[in-house]
Amino acid sequence: MGRIRTFIAVDLTKPIRDRAVALQRLLARSGAEVNWVEPENLHVTLLFLGEVEDREAGRICRIASESTKQLPAFTMTIEGIGCFPSSRRPRIIWLGVGEGAAALINLHDELELPLAELGYRREERRYTPHVTLGRVKSEHSTQKLTDELGTQGGWQGGATTVREISVMASELTSRGPVYTVLGHVALSC
Repeated sequence: MGRIRTFIAVDLTKPIRDRAVALQRLLARSGAEVNWVEPENLHVTLLFLGEVEDREAGRICRIASESTKQLPAFTMTIEGIGCFPSSRRPRIIWLGVGEGAAALINLHDELELPLAELGYRREERRYTPHVTLGRVKSEHSTQKLTDELGTQGGWQGGATTVREISVMASELTSRGPVYTVLGHVALSC
């Protein structure tokens, strides 16, 4: 039996993904050392579960389904840009969620409690829905990146209707993570 890195996420549509990739290219011109998230890996993480016994994957999918089956589909907009921990010391570059943020927080909360009861750790920080765009590798040459981030604050990625969430496996490779869908969970329509 093996262990798999597992998380639960909301996928992005191709138009939103394409706009995010165009923004990555624009920001890359700053010359900062950033590991940009691959286009197919852009998503909104609801919960990161960490290493999970592979035999538990089906159980996690069932819990996710039971926890969210009464929650309605909703509109989500991807908009705005920022960084953690701060714009003066960017480590993670992210895209924000406008409309739908409260619904994502509700989804997160509905999933977190039953999974915590199974033994998965709860986050100590308050959940903030976002899309990770890139991870800054070095603090050298970040001033131009910081300046460009400041000009992109009103960035608009578009809207989508969230009808399902996905339970995902993440395999770390030398080229970056490779994600595999373990299961889709439909929301109420």
